[in-house]
Amino acid sequence: MAEFVSDTVFKRDVFSETRAGHFADRPDTRVARRIVTASPLWSRPAAWLLANREIRALKAVSGIKGTPDIIEVDADGLFRSWTDGTPLHLARPQSLEWYTDARRLLRDMRRRGITHNDLAKPQNWLMLADGKAAVIDFQLASCHRRKGRLFRVMAYEDLRHCIKQKRAFAPELMTATEWRILARKSLPSRIWMATGKKLYNLITRGIFSWSDGEGTGDRIDREGPAIRQALAADAAVETVALTLFPLPRKGVGIYAFIETDNEALDLSGLNEAVKALDKDAQIDLAQPVKSLPRRPDGAVRDDILRLIAMNQITELDGLIMREPDLAPVLRPIIDGRLNWTDRRISRLEK
Repeated sequence: MAEFVSDTVFKRDVFSETRAGHFADRPDTRVARRIVTASPLWSRPAAWLLANREIRALKAVSGIKGTPDIIEVDADGLFRSWTDGTPLHLARPQSLEWYTDARRLLRDMRRRGITHNDLAKPQNWLMLADGKAAVIDFQLASCHRRKGRLFRVMAYEDLRHCIKQKRAFAPELMTATEWRILARKSLPSRIWMATGKKLYNLITRGIFSWSDGEGTGDRIDREGPAIRQALAADAAVETVALTLFPLPRKGVGIYAFIETDNEALDLSGLNEAVKALDKDAQIDLAQPVKSLPRRPDGAVRDDILRLIAMNQITELDGLIMREPDLAPVLRPIIDGRLNWTDRRISRLEK
């Protein structure tokens, strides 16, 4: 197999690192790479368990429009086809077409006995260039030989999470039946929320100090009020937008985008003011900007700021191509970003 050339790190956690790139002999074909051996030794067995689940599921959904194809498996992880689409929290589809196709995708998976089991995260849903739906990240997917009660419950939860995305981004398209489905969680889901979810949060947030895509607002929830209050006391500060970014081996940091004409912000001074209000609160990175990106209604585009904070340049370039009017505001913020980390893996990269 030809050498894999990586150009972007998309995600890193204790189970793997996900990258995008291409094979050296096929520079025009984009490929996704999950590196399981990037995980620490203590989590490696669980990391391979998740990777093998993904490999089995990708083989099972092969040929279903809107799902990735497995390309190769090696000693470090797996390669899959790249799905060229926009994550749902950025695409925010308003057309019935996307939601209809998402239901079609779930039906096709059900016919093969596959449940995804992680569709509550909008980043696992994509909108393709033709307006159709796609799903990625099959680490938690299940392949069911028999379509018994467990399969039906898990398929129902996939459907319910699909409808939750519709409620979030196009509530005006919701039907009466969909509202009833949302109100009727399965028994395992209710048990999980009452018991297992709390244990999960205790372990991931309390012991390992990291959060997944569904719970990344915990630091901002705890520390955000003191940070906003301290910055609001500065007459030079107009607006503050807070988002999170990964700190290698240290969980997540708080990145503050501060709309101000003062280009020389003193982070230590800002944190002194913050800690005077809450000794446990802290800004990890503070970037002054002339203007923040906003929606037509004036709301700050925190979805874009999150990409900048996480140094996701490839997605930002695609977003500017789709929304060129944002370029004059975004380019200075991107060029002045403070998180330049590429989270290199020494054993796999020279």
